[in-house]
Amino acid sequence: MAEIIDFAEIQEARRKARAAIPERENLERAVQLMRENLAAVAVELADAPREEQAELLARVERLAAMIRYGMRMLGDPVDARLDGPFSIRS
Repeated sequence: MAEIIDFAEIQEARRKARAAIPERENLERAVQLMRENLAAVAVELADAPREEQAELLARVERLAAMIRYGMRMLGDPVDARLDGPFSIRS
C-alpha cells in the first residue's frame, strides 16, 4: 500500500524550522553576551574591595546559572563548554 503523505505537516515542520533559526541565533548572541559580562565581572572581582565582593559573586552566580540554562536550551553540552579562563563549573 502506498503511504499517505500529509503535505500540511511537512510544510508546518519546514515553517517551524525556518522560524527557529533566528530564535537560535538570538539565544546564541544572548549567551555570548552573558559570557562577556561574566568575564568582565570576574576582572572586577579580582580588584574589588572586600565590601563589594559579595555583590560581584552574586552576579557571577546569576550569570553562570543563566549561561547554563541558555546552553541547555541550545542543546549544547554544558560541562564541555564551561571550561576556560573563567570556568563556571560548580
